[in-house]
Amino acid sequence: MIQITPSIALDEAELHEDFLRSSGAGGQNVNKVETAVQLRFDVRNSPNLPAPVRDRLEILAGRRLTKDGVLVISAQRRRTQERNRADALERLLALIREAAAPPPPPRRKTKPTLGSKLRRLEGKKQRSGVKAMRGTPAAD
Repeated sequence: MIQITPSIALDEAELHEDFLRSSGAGGQNVNKVETAVQLRFDVRNSPNLPAPVRDRLEILAGRRLTKDGVLVISAQRRRTQERNRADALERLLALIREAAAPPPPPRRKTKPTLGSKLRRLEGKKQRSGVKAMRGTPAAD
């Protein structure tokens, strides 16, 4: 079991990893070793995720979520398969932790105080006076 939060833990059997050849740097090694990792996690059918977390995770996943509700995370930043596996797993756990975090409290609308309105208008008057003094002098 992989502990995500005190109340949420994932079974390792729910994760499916596919290995493929990575693009990018690596020299001759890139053509013969499958270092890239595709980590798949079935969000919709996971018994370990509470419904609210599952819903937020589907929203956060965006394009990484398939039509069947499978979250696909690709990792090929590192040169070794082990480091790519760890990177993909850490990104999945971070995404689930973000979905499990409580939503921020709703914003309460506030109005500016009378004093702040008057200070703003006084500042505008002063600035207007400074700019008016830059004009050409009045002809007498």
